[in-house]
Amino acid sequence: MDETAPQKGTVTQRAIEEVKGMIAEGRLEPGARLPTERDLATQLGISRSSMREAIRALTVLGVLEARHGSGIYVTQLEAGDLLETFGVVADLSRGPRLVELLEVRRVLESTATALAAARISADELAEVEKHLEAMNATDDPEEILSHDLAFHRVIAASAGNDTMAAILEGLSSRTFRARVWRGYQEEGAFERTRREHARIHRALVARDPEAARAAAAAHVGEVEDWLRSQLDAQPDP
Repeated sequence: MDETAPQKGTVTQRAIEEVKGMIAEGRLEPGARLPTERDLATQLGISRSSMREAIRALTVLGVLEARHGSGIYVTQLEAGDLLETFGVVADLSRGPRLVELLEVRRVLESTATALAAARISADELAEVEKHLEAMNATDDPEEILSHDLAFHRVIAASAGNDTMAAILEGLSSRTFRARVWRGYQEEGAFERTRREHARIHRALVARDPEAARAAAAAHVGEVEDWLRSQLDAQPDP
């Protein structure tokens, strides 16, 4: 066996980087059709199997998309497509990693809410208020969760930063939020979380970015502190 021969994973990774480079340099624009798998493999000097794996990997990442009967195309490279894997990380994380994700969410959520206070439209503000009222009108955890997600999604979108909104969407996946939410609500925190949402809403209505930032940070921080206390209370293995 020739130990100097490149491993397949290394060749595939090189193919991935080459295609990414073609896109970054503008040789492949968003929406453009890729050359055939065979032509690309020949152009890059790699096997078709490695090229196929590279295309598959870039498709999973949202960089490429397969169109049945037409070929492989570069996506529009929207932030939501490229950052979709954040949701997978959030859904699969456990223990201390969950706290880390909440720390990241606290930083981004507070920033997004501050930006929203300056940029939110009247229609978006009405949508936020609608979800707040719906949360106040029910004690059903699933309904509250649904409106909680929608409440924060509208705010993130109104911040005017698609990349930040996409990251927050991943960090706030329904599965992730449900896992944290159920335990948190068992502590009788319905009224507290309603007050926190109302405080965020008041800051948005007042168009006060710093008040909005503080309200959002405190809201996520409450859940973060609760989760950290749960981990601290667990016995050492």
